[in-house]
Amino acid sequence: MKLLNILLASALIAVSPAPTWGNTPPTTDAATFETRLANGLKVIVKEDHRAPTAVHMVWYKNGSIDERDGLTGVAHVLEHLMFKGTRTTKPGEFNKRVAEAGGRDNAFTSSDYTAYFQIIPKRALPEMMRLEADRMRNLVFDPKEFAAEIKVVMEERRWRTEDNPEAKTYEAMEATAFMVHPYRRPVIGWMDDLQAMRWQDARDWYRQWYAPNNATVVIVGDVKHEQVFALAEKYYGVHKPMATQRTRILNEPPQVGTRRVTVKAPAKLPYLLMSWKVPTLREPEKDREPYALQMLAAVLDGHAAARLGRELVREARVAQSAGAGYDATVRGDSLFTLSGQPAEGRSVTELEAALREALGRIQTKGISEEELARVKVQAVAAQTYKRDSLMAQAMEIGGMEAVGFSWRDDQRMLEIFKSVTAAEVQAVANKYFGDDTLTVATLDPQPIDSQANPLLRRPALKH
Repeated sequence: MKLLNILLASALIAVSPAPTWGNTPPTTDAATFETRLANGLKVIVKEDHRAPTAVHMVWYKNGSIDERDGLTGVAHVLEHLMFKGTRTTKPGEFNKRVAEAGGRDNAFTSSDYTAYFQIIPKRALPEMMRLEADRMRNLVFDPKEFAAEIKVVMEERRWRTEDNPEAKTYEAMEATAFMVHPYRRPVIGWMDDLQAMRWQDARDWYRQWYAPNNATVVIVGDVKHEQVFALAEKYYGVHKPMATQRTRILNEPPQVGTRRVTVKAPAKLPYLLMSWKVPTLREPEKDREPYALQMLAAVLDGHAAARLGRELVREARVAQSAGAGYDATVRGDSLFTLSGQPAEGRSVTELEAALREALGRIQTKGISEEELARVKVQAVAAQTYKRDSLMAQAMEIGGMEAVGFSWRDDQRMLEIFKSVTAAEVQAVANKYFGDDTLTVATLDPQPIDSQANPLLRRPALKH
């Protein structure tokens, strides 16, 4: 059960005759089909014929986790530059062609991967695959375009992080929780690194990672997989594989005491983040604790009647908001977070105590079978509802593949999640939430100057 942030949905496709698929014969599971081209590109197609639309996604298995100190943010910068033209397309032409086809497109970079997508009428699929395959290896690096775009990225950092007090607090929390692990670095990069970045840095990153053997193409919609495989062979199959040498991800040394960091920034309310280092899912069939931690997060903050909202916001009124978060399916290390804003007249100290008490009640008394059943029903419902969205289906498949799992693992992971017991939830609550692995980040609100604070007046940026 991949706990991703699902984007939006709608899309389209068409095609041609079938060639040889390379070294690996296609495999299938109901309406989902997979093959691998001779150059290493994995292609996954999920047929959904309810509407004449499709989603076309390309996932590259590289994100900020693969960067090095001094060059943070380069993965995200390259994402921007991917829209600046190739040997055959002009800057901005990619977006223009998608719009002319009646579709929409965008991209996103995370710690673990970078992905590009188009949501289009199905007749436009061949053109989208041709355009995306073209920029996989034929991107043009214009120093003038880079100089303009790096300013856009720096402005994005100001808007999304430096002028956003909660985001700034989260960034400080990660930088404090991790000493050597690359998750300590922000995806968007440190401002000093962005200011020092050269266009050659983005070019070198592109040459290192943007290759068919480091990518997965995911297509969901009103298509026939045989025709899509033929298109993939025609457009992506012309690219040669490349040697991609990954930097070893440094292991985080054991934490041996509580770490605290305070961020002072203009804000209306304080904000609290508490994070603990917990296990990450590595072997879906063998690991049990990550599923129990997912259940714990859902019991605390997975639905309208979850504990934190009920106990801290509506009953005790110590918090204006309170939440829990945990992602078991990441390439690196996982954190389990509790967060919130104190209610008016209540302090961050009171909120921290209340969050500890809420967790403590599960440690001593466990959870009820009713709570367990409610979360399991909601998990099954979420799997059902996501089928209404082509984008959600494509996100789930691509996200699983990009972090090292298979799309085939998803249903089995849901079944294992449904087998979690109340005793297992209580056991992980007692095992992983001591002070020695705790990091606390606090936002200390400063007076707001509406004229000086761009957060109150700047429009959101779009790639």
